[in-house]
Amino acid sequence: MLRIADVLRRHGGDYLKRYGNAVLPSHVRAIQALTRCRTGAFGGHIAECSNCHCEHLFLHSCRNRACPQCGHDATSRWLARQRELLLPVTYFHVVVTLPAELRRLVRQHQRALIPVLFQAAFESLSALCADPHWLGGQVGALAVLHTWTRTLEWHPHVHLLVPGGALGPDGQTWLRPPPRLTKYLVPHGALAKHFRGRFLALARRALPAVRFPDIPWSKRWIAFTKAAVQGPERVLEYLGRYVHRTALTDKAILHCDDKTVTFAYRDSRDHRRKTMTLDAHEFLRRFLQHVSPRGLHRVRAFGLLHSSKRGTLRRLQLLLSRSTPPQAKPANAAPKNNPRGSRCPHCKTGILRWVRTLLPYECIAISTAPQLYASDLARAPPPAVIPVITASAA
Repeated sequence: MLRIADVLRRHGGDYLKRYGNAVLPSHVRAIQALTRCRTGAFGGHIAECSNCHCEHLFLHSCRNRACPQCGHDATSRWLARQRELLLPVTYFHVVVTLPAELRRLVRQHQRALIPVLFQAAFESLSALCADPHWLGGQVGALAVLHTWTRTLEWHPHVHLLVPGGALGPDGQTWLRPPPRLTKYLVPHGALAKHFRGRFLALARRALPAVRFPDIPWSKRWIAFTKAAVQGPERVLEYLGRYVHRTALTDKAILHCDDKTVTFAYRDSRDHRRKTMTLDAHEFLRRFLQHVSPRGLHRVRAFGLLHSSKRGTLRRLQLLLSRSTPPQAKPANAAPKNNPRGSRCPHCKTGILRWVRTLLPYECIAISTAPQLYASDLARAPPPAVIPVITASAA
């Protein structure tokens, strides 16, 4: 099966040479990490089966957030933590997005404008919910940034998972939405107008020397809310797919040659599975533009769900009489691809025990060892033949 790492190994060096210093440092780091992930360049571990005493080699992953091979364990832990914070109420899924005129500007100034996008989205929602005409109290939200379409175009928008209710001004009363708000928490039009004004005000304050594009007043800004009728867990699972990964999975890559890359996607308009073929450098540009600069958070909590309000959230869980505790991941469960405590793939009965850690040069030497390790090394090409792409290649 083709992987994104295979595309990067084939075209990453030429991409860096062609665009040189125009490639962002975060993009260079992503190319370096993904091409070396699970190849032995980051070292590895040897584990021994307690039953058949067969030894297995496990190569370390890069843990880069753009890597489709990494993030499974981190995502599972993140989902378990978020489930512990759920309230026994109806939740709402809120999405706010920017018009096309502002997308390029946000991409050019991500460090300044992505936090503004988060802040404007929640402040707009919070201001409407604080109005007694709607809820009249303080709300909370878990916000996750997405920056892509299904064809990897740049399209920044924020998803918010919001408990259906608010904490009253007295700090003791939980205010539930009135019957007219059971399908949506606040009106879409009012939220979009409030978000427009708040985002432009904060953005111009953050970038006073930058000229903003003219946006017609008739331009409709998109914001919508809907009740999570299937439960907040389904929304969490959707958001969790990209908390520790980025826009595309390995399974989507269908073909890669010397000039082009073909990948599959599902059209959001007719929900049909389609394919797209791009020039290799254009594919890399689209993929890498969704790699966030270092230190830029894609997940934020606001209001009642902020970490500083954890005591208040626990009291609300008791106040609302939560009947069953969240189902967290068992402490003794072995994460995927972790040899400690996993079943032996050879005899299917023994438990793998961690034997020793390997440095990168030891992994390369072991790649020529007897057939003992062949099955585990089949997940990646032999480290000795993988080119290491460095920044100097630019």
